[in-house]
Amino acid sequence: MPEEQDHGRRTAAQGSRIDTYIDRYAARAAGMVASEIRALFAVASRPEVVSLAGGMPYVTALPLDAVGELVADLVARRGTVALQYGSAQGDPHLREQICDFMRLEGIDAAPDDVVVTVGSQQALDLITRIFIDPGDVVLAEGPSYVGALGTFAAYQASVVHVDMDDEGLIPEVLAETIASLDRAGRRIKFLYTVPTFQNPAGVTLSAARRHQVLEICRRAGVLVVEDNPYGLLGFDGEPMRALRADDPEGVVYLGSFSKTLAPGFRVGWALAPHAVRDKLVLALESAVLSHSSFTQLAVGQYLATQPWREQIKAFRELYRERRDTLLGALEALMPPGCSWTRPAGGFFVWLTLPEGLDSKAMLPRAVAERVAFVPGTGFYADAAGVRNMRLSYCYPEPERIREGVRRLAGVVQQDLLLRDTFGTGSVRAHGGVDTPGPDVT
Repeated sequence: MPEEQDHGRRTAAQGSRIDTYIDRYAARAAGMVASEIRALFAVASRPEVVSLAGGMPYVTALPLDAVGELVADLVARRGTVALQYGSAQGDPHLREQICDFMRLEGIDAAPDDVVVTVGSQQALDLITRIFIDPGDVVLAEGPSYVGALGTFAAYQASVVHVDMDDEGLIPEVLAETIASLDRAGRRIKFLYTVPTFQNPAGVTLSAARRHQVLEICRRAGVLVVEDNPYGLLGFDGEPMRALRADDPEGVVYLGSFSKTLAPGFRVGWALAPHAVRDKLVLALESAVLSHSSFTQLAVGQYLATQPWREQIKAFRELYRERRDTLLGALEALMPPGCSWTRPAGGFFVWLTLPEGLDSKAMLPRAVAERVAFVPGTGFYADAAGVRNMRLSYCYPEPERIREGVRRLAGVVQQDLLLRDTFGTGSVRAHGGVDTPGPDVT
């Protein structure tokens, strides 16, 4: 008995230090790790910290009283439908409205090929689930959206990055990468791209390159997964024509109301070729049976009764002002040797630090100076992006953006002094410990 009690104490002690279920998880669970962004949540939510980290839409700009009224009206008039189970594919009327929404980007689609999802993140998870076997290759821009990288890792995909420049994905590099993987006998399942106001880099794939990318993938038999949450949030001119508009059979399009309405509704969608749509519906049924009829009908009522085009225009103007504020502050305050992208829409600027600096090592010092950003390494599957950081301008007020850049510039200057005095290694050595932190995209 004493030996059994002692063994129980040893087991409990071990369980207090490690996960006692570690040997029982599926192999794919090893890829489920916290993102760089989630690791910022605790600090970036503190009021004294200027967060240039999370891509949180500025929902305060919504007509919240009108949204409240339409929700109350929905419950009063259609509560028995809104609070009941619904179709796994999504509310038929909302799917029609989504097709009207996508026409702004040149897409001519049938409601029957739309699958409503819990944000576009679920759509991405379902696409990965039905296409990826362990070891399959996913091509992705370098850098790429951190939520996508987490999904690909969870399904044990091998992510191969394709370089970008100020005009987005580089077609010649894409073609070379596909040819190299083919020679090596690697199986490419799809190209994942955020072609318009990309997260995290903020760049947009040019019109000429869009045709090149589609042609390269068509010849190679590579499916394109186009993730486009920011496409209507451009600051100048009409929306870019979506990739899906020019290749209905070769592109799966992912959309979301999180940026153009509000993320709290958690309504997104996938537009897919008919056979793929069938698989998506089956995968969705097995995952959630059916998702919220209430949020779908609420979004549908918003689109039917509110001036949503004018609201998107208001968001565009608000984000344009904040983009201009961030770019102006960077120009005025950042030390020489720093460079950054100049987005024409969306939420993000991608900053490159001078040689020898490390954004992840810099983060604890930045937090100590009450400013937060996302280190660039979180946006790569291969530990690249050491000298990069993502800065978000969508949420803070302009004066807070200027103050955040002032604080950040001081931290960068300190690291430059460390580098010049003690060498590159000292910058990383003085990095301190990682600070936990926002679960935002």
